[in-house]
Amino acid sequence: MRLTTKGRYGVRAILNLASSYKNRPVSIKKISAEEEISPEFLEQIFFKLKKAGLIRSLRGPGGGFVLNQKASEISIKDILDAVGENVFPVPCTDTNAEEVCKKEDTCTISKVWKQFADIIVDFLSSLTLQDIIDKNGKKYYDSLKSGHDFNI
Repeated sequence: MRLTTKGRYGVRAILNLASSYKNRPVSIKKISAEEEISPEFLEQIFFKLKKAGLIRSLRGPGGGFVLNQKASEISIKDILDAVGENVFPVPCTDTNAEEVCKKEDTCTISKVWKQFADIIVDFLSSLTLQDIIDKNGKKYYDSLKSGHDFNI
C-alpha cells in the first residue's frame, strides 16, 4: 500500500487545522504556506473533506476552516476515505471493488492479504487526530506559545 500525495497532504492539512489554537478558523493560504502545499491542490482536498463533513468553513473577516467534529472523533481512515484514498494493499482486499477476483476461492495467499488489509484498516480507524496531537503535543504547544510557525 502506498498513499498518494492527496492522502498524505489531506492528513497533514487537517492535522494542522486540528492543532490550531482554540480551534480558531484557519485559512487555506496559511495552511498552504505552513505545510508547503499548493493552495489550489489544498482547495480540492478541503472540498472533499468538507463534503465528507469533517471540516466546515466560516465566512467573513477572520474566517477560514475549522473541524466539524472533535479531533478525538476523526480517524486517519476517515480522512483518507474522504479524499478518496485507497488503503487496501491488493485489489482483492478492497471491500468497495466493483469486480471480485476470479481466483478468490482458490488463491492460496488471499486470506493473508485480507488479514493484512484488516490490520491496516483497524489501525487507521483507531488512530485519531487527537491521538497524534497528544503524542506530539509538546512540540506544537511550544511552537504556539513562542509564536513561531510549525509544521506537522
